[in-house]
Amino acid sequence: MLGVAGAALFVLPMAGLLSVTPWTQLGDLLDDDVVLDALRLSIVTSVLAAALATVLGVPLAWLLARTSFPGRSLVRAVVTLPMVLPPVVGGAALLFALGRRGLVGEPLDAATGLTLPFTTWGVVLANTFVAMPFLVVTVESAIAALDHRHERAAATLGASPLTVFRRVTLPMIAPAVRAGIILAWARAFGEFGATITFAGNLQGRTQTLPLAVFVSLDSDRDAAIAMSLLMVVVSVIVLVALRGRWWSRAGGPS
Repeated sequence: MLGVAGAALFVLPMAGLLSVTPWTQLGDLLDDDVVLDALRLSIVTSVLAAALATVLGVPLAWLLARTSFPGRSLVRAVVTLPMVLPPVVGGAALLFALGRRGLVGEPLDAATGLTLPFTTWGVVLANTFVAMPFLVVTVESAIAALDHRHERAAATLGASPLTVFRRVTLPMIAPAVRAGIILAWARAFGEFGATITFAGNLQGRTQTLPLAVFVSLDSDRDAAIAMSLLMVVVSVIVLVALRGRWWSRAGGPS
């Protein structure tokens, strides 16, 4: 019974959303320029954020799992902090660090003219900030649980550390990396607080679907419902499809 109650906690909100969906107007509502711009931006920025999280997160996970250095526990805590930190606080921290008057943003702007806040790349950065910890935690756990014998054997045969990682370690942790990418993408696709704080809410430039839903809740409830349903459908399709293909290979049921 408790398991059923737990499932109901997730099923009932979805049922509530479906019950108020304006089905007869759905096509017209989703064909609006605001919705199409927000959908395009959400897909592009979430994919870029997942890619950036992978490029930076996999080496970071390896560093945390395999390297002993002073302050490692503190670094791990800081890396995972965005998982529990209110996203608005994370966005504010990014603004204070990378804004035009920020700790790094001001000298960066003066030296290169590069401005990140209130730009599409600002959305990508905000999404990466909140999403990458999910990939790091997933991959670090997989690396820590590896049997080191294969890596030691490759090293004994003369393989360099980079070759060992690329040819031995990475294939063994590939299911965990893929699962981490999925989690990072899903978190980035639904990100709201850090995005609106750091990148603003400009249609066609920084307004992702969650931001468009937030704006429409006050001005056009039906449009907000339609966009919410669209986000649910896209997320479910991707997660179900990739879970069956990737997560089951990690040893769990599909």
